[in-house]
Amino acid sequence: MASERITLTVHGPDGDRTLDLSSPNRAIWPAAEGGPITKGELADYVQTVSTPFLASTGDRPVSLERYRDGIDGESFFSKNPPKGTPDFVQSVMCTYNSGRKHPQIVLTETAAIVWAVQMNTVVFHPWASLASNTDNPVELRIDLDPQPGTGIAEAIPAAHELRAVLREAGLEAFIKTSGNRGLHVFCPIVPEWEFLTVRHAVIAAGRELERRMPDRVTTAWWKEERGERIFVDFNQANRDRTMAGAYSPRALPAATVSTPISWDELDDVDPTRFTVRTVPQRLADLGDPWARMQDAPGCIDTLLSWWDRDVENGLGEMPFPPEFPKMPGEPPRVQPSKKVAANWDENGEPVPGR
Repeated sequence: MASERITLTVHGPDGDRTLDLSSPNRAIWPAAEGGPITKGELADYVQTVSTPFLASTGDRPVSLERYRDGIDGESFFSKNPPKGTPDFVQSVMCTYNSGRKHPQIVLTETAAIVWAVQMNTVVFHPWASLASNTDNPVELRIDLDPQPGTGIAEAIPAAHELRAVLREAGLEAFIKTSGNRGLHVFCPIVPEWEFLTVRHAVIAAGRELERRMPDRVTTAWWKEERGERIFVDFNQANRDRTMAGAYSPRALPAATVSTPISWDELDDVDPTRFTVRTVPQRLADLGDPWARMQDAPGCIDTLLSWWDRDVENGLGEMPFPPEFPKMPGEPPRVQPSKKVAANWDENGEPVPGR
């Protein structure tokens, strides 16, 4: 028996496009409040929020987190355009940390987002750089990640203090819920620095925040050293490391959405209230808190001067994720409790034969 299929007419910059949506009644979030949220409802959602969605996720490389059988099934990521991708879904050649290159999907209009839903995408993960210049980010992104024993209540004061740190560095910060337990703080920046340099700026901001809130914030990469604190995940600033984009749904039972908020809303924020079903009305009532985000991008020179100061004071490079090649100046990728000092030289390299 053929699967159910409907035809959608989607408005766009080049006129209307007609797209087929298969299995529109398939439950994507079967346990959502008010009953299951279907693939058809998700297609309606992305059309409703497409303007602010494209402002933060469009025109840049994006990875698609796809679920063929709803969020309770298996997932996989798509980066390069699959066979049969329509011509209105664009792509750009990207260079990855290994030096390998391949084309990555770029969404530039509402129909492209609906196509991604047809391909069973639930979560959209945009790069921090634009398709026109994939090597230089236009955003400095900081992920405030609550560790076990902490949650959104502990992340809120950390976010306020981080905003003050970034303001002292000459940057305007914007905030959104992660859609889960954490908070994401973004600063628009001019695209003059490559990813590793922006990562150093993020580390500098994180270290300054940690100095001010040492009992509540940590930059420790190894989980055994973090304790019950908010982790500043500096490695999310790396090339090809992404987080859920603004207005992207999350693959969580309540169908929560990573939602931009104003700083005035932060103290009382409840991320569970922002869902695929509630965010469209929120946008209609309040507008997009990130609407002017790219109006005045800033510079990271002050943060980089803090990085240089910390390096001079003995605080150097931080560990990279395990899939990265060994990076210059990086400390040993060994869990501290398992590191045997005699097996490593002063440069952090393993001693041959040990």
